[in-house]
Amino acid sequence: MQDVTHGYFNPFFSHIYIEERVCGHPRAKAILAKYPSAQVVEIGHYKDVFCRTRQSHALQQRSQSLILAAKEGELLYKGAPVCQDFGYPYFYYTSCVMNCVYNCAYCYLKGMYPSANIVIFVNIEDIFGRVQQILKRHPLYLCVSYDTDLAALEPVAGYAREWSRFVENQGGRLTVEIRTKCASKHFFAPKPPAHGVIYAFTLSPQPAIDAYEQYTPSLQERVLCAAWAVKAGYAVRLCFDPMLYIPGWEYEYGRMLDMVASQIPMEKLVDASIGSFRIPQDYLKRMRRQEPDCAAVWFPFQRDHGVCHYPDGLMGQMEGYLFRRLKEKMPEEKIFLWGPGQLV
Repeated sequence: MQDVTHGYFNPFFSHIYIEERVCGHPRAKAILAKYPSAQVVEIGHYKDVFCRTRQSHALQQRSQSLILAAKEGELLYKGAPVCQDFGYPYFYYTSCVMNCVYNCAYCYLKGMYPSANIVIFVNIEDIFGRVQQILKRHPLYLCVSYDTDLAALEPVAGYAREWSRFVENQGGRLTVEIRTKCASKHFFAPKPPAHGVIYAFTLSPQPAIDAYEQYTPSLQERVLCAAWAVKAGYAVRLCFDPMLYIPGWEYEYGRMLDMVASQIPMEKLVDASIGSFRIPQDYLKRMRRQEPDCAAVWFPFQRDHGVCHYPDGLMGQMEGYLFRRLKEKMPEEKIFLWGPGQLV
């Protein structure tokens, strides 16, 4: 990652907070070595900094600090109803990093966390240990990049490759999804693709990216990276999720899909997902305070079982359109849809 400044703000990671108990951890030392000019502050617990009151996401996002900590308590969580399980009976996720270097206006993390600073839990080996305990009981489908973009943080944490190496030693019982908007090949393992790792690229029409996905690569850059990964033999999923209600949405999503299919061999994809924007209502309340001028979060959503989403008619129209167009280009059984029925 490059140091980036925005006006009078400090560069990213100019300040690094580190829990005293992880100061000697090899991974913490390796990360600190990448930022020799950073001001390092020792703290007792990451929440002393991360959970302070009256923090501004908007200001912190322009000059993010890094917090190095140890993960405690529950290390794996069962997948939430707003997420797709892709047909896996044992669907879990984990958070080895909290928050993201990108600044998507509609991102639920703005409603979930009180801070925009990034926390890296350096004790990933403890998460690995918990995964192995569960694998003794049953196979596992594990999403490791929901609360961050691990691929975008690969130069800092190296966790995409860590997960790739770990999966190889689990006898085919573990499937890991790494979801990303990154377009750099540096997060792929520097050896043949690991069986059991799915690289899931989130794609949006370029007008949606321009309006709502600050700092992210363009659609063309993401598609080129996904196409390279498919041709190199990696397991690739395309995520048209969340679909956003933007001006001319039908034209823009159709044009995007035509461009994707012209560059990616669709028959070689693992699968694809479609899901319109939805978010827990409590998160949305907090997001609206953080994004007072963002049309994407101020839409008059419908609420079902504590989740806000587009009205049923519009949601069905949007998801149905993309589903029909997508099944022209790949087998229908490889297309997964999200719907409000999952919330019941």
